[in-house]
Amino acid sequence: MREFVHYLLFGWYPYLAVTVMVIGSILRFDTNQYSWRSQSSQFLRRKQMMLGSNLFHMGILVLLGGHFVGLLTPIGVVDYLGISHQSKQILALVAGGIAGIVAFIGASLLLHRRLFDPRIRRSSATLDIVVLVLIWLQIALGLSTTYWTLQHVDGREMVNFMAWANGLLTLQPGSAAYIVNTHIVYKLHIVLGLTLFLLTPFTRLVHVFSAPIWYLLRPGYQIVRTRRGKGAPPRAALPVGTPVYSGGSASARAMTEEVQ
Repeated sequence: MREFVHYLLFGWYPYLAVTVMVIGSILRFDTNQYSWRSQSSQFLRRKQMMLGSNLFHMGILVLLGGHFVGLLTPIGVVDYLGISHQSKQILALVAGGIAGIVAFIGASLLLHRRLFDPRIRRSSATLDIVVLVLIWLQIALGLSTTYWTLQHVDGREMVNFMAWANGLLTLQPGSAAYIVNTHIVYKLHIVLGLTLFLLTPFTRLVHVFSAPIWYLLRPGYQIVRTRRGKGAPPRAALPVGTPVYSGGSASARAMTEEVQ
């Protein structure tokens, strides 16, 4: 029975969680786009929210990137690049430890704000609080694995997790055998992470798919307000898409006046 539960959780549950996350998110976006938002309450206790949110997001992005790259990179590629398993393990410990502490502080600030401010708590859905508590526990579990990871600095345990993740990626649920003997803390960390994937389409976590990365590539612009006297006649409306210039060269001003 114990072996059956293990293969169910680490051989088949990952496929269920990812499938529900992907298909559920697509259906939610297609049928209820107005709910596709982070539902921020930043007008209440703004300073604590901004500090906690920035720390949490900076840390969690590093953790997610590290987990995906560290687990899904084929072991052969790592060996081909000449990176020893011990070096990779130490890098994961240092970088993941720092990012984990940053994310944990941020999540703690956000959770304290949501639980102990009566106005924010009244405006929060029960599922929002549950998800935030689960995220806090997930980060805490990840940090707690540091103790057991230090017992395997040679990278042996990490290689088992890489073999498991690569096996699942190539549709081999039997790869759950690689982590049969790992410590229960690692297993809880994995199951809770997969559960967060499963809950994503039903919570505000869907906003992770709408990260405004394209803002980094858009051209810059400046909004200029023209000061006009109280007695000055109103300026005629410009057609949509017409550029408006304030100051600048005489040719630019002339072009604006011709349009008007």
